[in-house]
Amino acid sequence: MAAVGWWRIDTDALARSRFLVSPLAETTAALMALERRTHAHPAERAWLADRLPHYRAHLAAEPLTAALVRAALGRLWIAGFLTPTPHQDGRAFAEEVAAVRAAPDAVVRTDLRAATGRLPEALDRARGLGPRTAGLLEWVWEEAVRPDWERRRRVAEADILVRTRQLGQGGWAAALTGIRPGMAWLGEGRLRVNLQQRRPRELTAAAGLVFVPVTHAHGWVSWTGTHRHALVYPCAGQLTQQGSGPAAPQALVRLLGPVRARVLVLLESPKSTTQLVALTGFSLGAVAGQLKVLLAAGLILRRRTGRTVLYSRVAAGDVLVSAAGTPE
Repeated sequence: MAAVGWWRIDTDALARSRFLVSPLAETTAALMALERRTHAHPAERAWLADRLPHYRAHLAAEPLTAALVRAALGRLWIAGFLTPTPHQDGRAFAEEVAAVRAAPDAVVRTDLRAATGRLPEALDRARGLGPRTAGLLEWVWEEAVRPDWERRRRVAEADILVRTRQLGQGGWAAALTGIRPGMAWLGEGRLRVNLQQRRPRELTAAAGLVFVPVTHAHGWVSWTGTHRHALVYPCAGQLTQQGSGPAAPQALVRLLGPVRARVLVLLESPKSTTQLVALTGFSLGAVAGQLKVLLAAGLILRRRTGRTVLYSRVAAGDVLVSAAGTPE
């Protein structure tokens, strides 16, 4: 979607805004990572190394699709038809991608010209551009996203919990500033989306607004008329990484034991039991047992977001980790 500079958001529109997970947004971000060959952390580098040869082979057999996606991810901005605005109720991938499939050729070509500055001749003559794009997104979903979707969804839900916690503690400035390059909450209903010098976009009381985290390092804004708006942003970096994470201070290990100390340190940001198992290498039973003890001690809290239960440290846990000092 076009660069917009900043938004002026009505108080009622802001009050009704929400964070949500979008399978299509996650798939589109994965497509961008594959096409641009970009990675933000070691886990994404491994994913890219595994999936990129398959993606290249798929496009080599579909030269028109290759030209289409390269034009859609244009040098000026992303073509609007590729990033339909998610609904506030949240929808399955098949329902979301239907909006891309239904895009008329005339609309697609207009969006492509705006994104690239010119339209490749092959695309000017082609028909069925919306269905062709939807077909590529379906391929990326099946081959590169769906096999790992449960983990990706949990990471996105964890990020939502982080943002809502920040919102409760520090308001919109704490929750939104810096989640995308150049973004900042300016106060008085003004959200700077990026550093472009553009006229503000007005979000009235009737406007819907959603914030959508994705696990790749790509983001964008989109809108449908004046009634639906979305801001897609990369999840917090620590959440997206699969790895060992920070070590526990030895003083804390001696006090709590290695498993319990490790879990408490990792819960600086919200995580599910499955994420903790992956990060620590401990068994599910060991992690679940330590979570139960830490909950009973009042060092962490347990919250449900969507279908996932997430754990995070409370102030008492923060004080204990801080007092134990740095890893030895």
